Amino acid sequence: MLTDTERPAAPAVVPLRRNWRFQVLWIGSTVGFLGLEAADIGYPLAILALTGSPAWAGVFGFVQSVVRLVAALPAGQLADRMDRRLLLVTAEGARALVTAAVAVAVATHRLSLTHLLVAAAVLGAASALGGPARMLVVRAVVPAAQLTSALTQEEVRNNSAVLIGPPLGGLLYGLRQWLPFLVSALAFAVSFAAALVVRVPARPPAPAGAAPAGGQGDDSGGDGMLAGVRTLWRDPTLRATTLAVAALNTIGAPLVLITVVLLRAQGVPPWQIGAAMTGVAVGGFAGSVLIGPLHRRLRPGVLLLAVIGVEVPLLALLAVPAGPWWMAGVLFFVALGLPALRVLVDVLIFRQVPDAQRGRVIAGAMVAFELGAPLGVAGAGTLLAVASPSTAMLILAALLALAAGYAGSSRQLRHAPWPPAC
Repeated sequence: MLTDTERPAAPAVVPLRRNWRFQVLWIGSTVGFLGLEAADIGYPLAILALTGSPAWAGVFGFVQSVVRLVAALPAGQLADRMDRRLLLVTAEGARALVTAAVAVAVATHRLSLTHLLVAAAVLGAASALGGPARMLVVRAVVPAAQLTSALTQEEVRNNSAVLIGPPLGGLLYGLRQWLPFLVSALAFAVSFAAALVVRVPARPPAPAGAAPAGGQGDDSGGDGMLAGVRTLWRDPTLRATTLAVAALNTIGAPLVLITVVLLRAQGVPPWQIGAAMTGVAVGGFAGSVLIGPLHRRLRPGVLLLAVIGVEVPLLALLAVPAGPWWMAGVLFFVALGLPALRVLVDVLIFRQVPDAQRGRVIAGAMVAFELGAPLGVAGAGTLLAVASPSTAMLILAALLALAAGYAGSSRQLRHAPWPPAC
């Protein structure tokens, strides 16, 4: 028997900043996200130049969203059965190729609406495939103890791209119509190369008899792609969290639309409306700094309830017609707690769900969170047809208060501790 002094020392954990595999993936995904945000401005501008119809610009976004939703559950199943790095490389390669094809078509004046709609479908499918794969690859190269820090760095990436990408895309389009698509294609190529060069550790075999979150059934959830949805539903904490965040996304999706209508009704010029909307991006970026402190000081359920509870009066304050800078300030605080909430969901999934099922659970959560967005926007459009923008905003605040009440009624959620790192 070895004495304490004879036992081999546990390997030291490499600081995240020196974890070259994570940092290469992070740099690649940061560049890719920035290119995506830049191109997302270019697509509607190109469609308007081609057709002159805002409706077709909406169809482009609709096709992309529908394909992403339809492909999400099959993509989650693939992430649980195949090499996740290979899936990520495939998704980034597809996005690079289709965006490069759009850039060439614009530059040679051969762009067609059919071409753009095919690109929308490919981008939607690649997003569904690459989203879970990227999260799982990141988890594979980051020790459990550093998971929150890694996810926080991912949030910084996302919010930086949202802040910089749209004005960059507009600037590039103004210089040359094909430039945002070329830059986006090159950005996806960088992300593709980063995923290609990083070697991911082999996935550990699932322990015999391991139970999924909620302690029911086998950890594979059977062969169906709905296994992740079943896991989310069976675990009280995951169920309440998923439903509450889904409600928040549904109610928050039309926020920008109603805010723009409110400001237009006040006679605010378009450039000030655009400036007011940057409050969301700046608030999200600043909120990334709060992830660590909030996660250390609050249990997951308390954090969820606090963020949603604070959103209710903030939405009500948006109904006050006090001008664009007031709107920008309130939107800043609306977005401040959202990064901590997104990381909360990721941490719960990674720590409570067996590795063999995480792809499907991530996909199930993505579907739940995104499905309400088109419903929320459509409902807000109908609401604005029969009520004033201020009344519509107050109705959103009341609906969110009901969602917060539902989440608060879950005793398991209120008292749930952070799951141990595994």
